[in-house]
Amino acid sequence: MKCQKCTKAATLHITEVLAEDQWEELHLCEECAHKYLDEPQAKVQGSKGSIPAPAEEEEVGGLHKECTECGIKFAEFRNSGRLGCSHDYNAFREELLPLLENIHGETRHVGKAPRRSPQAKQTQSELAQLRKQLLQAVSREAYEEAARLRDRIRQLEES
Repeated sequence: MKCQKCTKAATLHITEVLAEDQWEELHLCEECAHKYLDEPQAKVQGSKGSIPAPAEEEEVGGLHKECTECGIKFAEFRNSGRLGCSHDYNAFREELLPLLENIHGETRHVGKAPRRSPQAKQTQSELAQLRKQLLQAVSREAYEEAARLRDRIRQLEES
């Protein structure tokens, strides 16, 4: 996760309780956290150490946003760290994108494929082609070709 004030890795996570059901989470590197904690007058005045606070209506609207499928509110997700269903990704898209980018550095998953996967897919498509050719050879009564195709299919299935 990146620091909210600079590009370094966030090592300290501070939760400021603003009201009974309102809070603000700060993810800061050690240097920015020291600056934030050493400026008590900035915290009292509400500037939160020069970290821009979200607009009041955005914060309230965002926390009370609700999924139409499972009924979970964004505030519940923030408290538990768990979404209620797969539809929540769309329902809370605006709130989740910055959070995911902070945590993972990206908002789009680019994973790795298993090493054997391309080979397995290639083998499966080759088997499908060979079976089709086998059926065609049998319908044409080309039994020598059909026997050769049958042997190749067995060889691929065993490996």
